[in-house]
Amino acid sequence: MAKVCVYAELSDGKLNSAVPEIMARARELGDVSVVALGTGSKEAAATLGKHGAKVAYVKEDKVFDDYLAEPATDVMHALQQQDAHDLILFSFTTDSRDIAGRLAARLGTGLISNASDITAEGGSFVAKVPYFGGAKVASMKANGKPAIVLIRPKSFEASETGGSADVKDAPGSVGDGSKRAHILERVAEASEKVKLEDARVVISGGRGMGGPDNFPLLEDLAGALGGAVGASRAVVDAGWVPYSMQVGQTGKSVRPGVYIAVGISGAMQHTVGMKTSKVIIAINKDAEAPIMKIADLGVVGDALKIVPALTAAVKAKKGKS
Repeated sequence: MAKVCVYAELSDGKLNSAVPEIMARARELGDVSVVALGTGSKEAAATLGKHGAKVAYVKEDKVFDDYLAEPATDVMHALQQQDAHDLILFSFTTDSRDIAGRLAARLGTGLISNASDITAEGGSFVAKVPYFGGAKVASMKANGKPAIVLIRPKSFEASETGGSADVKDAPGSVGDGSKRAHILERVAEASEKVKLEDARVVISGGRGMGGPDNFPLLEDLAGALGGAVGASRAVVDAGWVPYSMQVGQTGKSVRPGVYIAVGISGAMQHTVGMKTSKVIIAINKDAEAPIMKIADLGVVGDALKIVPALTAAVKAKKGKS
């Protein structure tokens, strides 16, 4: 059976939400080990044991919190030398990309980035990678070992299997030469709203909203439904809303129970970031818009009239319950 290693990225002592998602696929591909480094690593190991990790390599050392990429690369490289894995998986995030690239260079192997799926085929691994803004999907085979693959968030649905991981001290040491890029500060966008990538309901707006002044209509609906507001790349590029709201190939990937696309045509660049939503509802003036082809329910009409009416209906329903 293949030996799979998952890098469990931590930030401020908390496990990145994409890691349990990756575990869902990793445990289908082989026996899974995880590596968690820095503050919160032991707590993360306990969580990942419930998601199928058999072994958890940890180091509770702030050097991994304070320095960028290289200390973690030292440990990942030492682990591969000690216990050769066939496949190493990372989440497609800024920090994990930095580590994965350095590790691939040290090991003299290739790297597949931005994958939406991965399977075992013919003794190797094949990753599915969207390109041309998600209009096409390429199958990329890893010819070398270990195969190193970066997985897009929300590509899989996290699920627990029970059990616990055998916690071990991660091998290797961090040399002074790896303490070069020092992290001075991490700035998180303050918000009391539901995080877009964690929301169970997402309402996204496109050019059909007419302008930035109409986005509060989506905020009202999101508030009534307990959801979050996203946007298409077109309106982000136009400066209507901040980049943090962008859903799509170059934005965030979401996997809510309900996704409502309002005034969005449905370009592949956008749909690649939301097409795995459980239920997709489209509101658009154009009945032939591409978004209608993937929607479970399509509503043809003026979004500026439909959205306020829908918000009022939701609030009225809540008032009666």
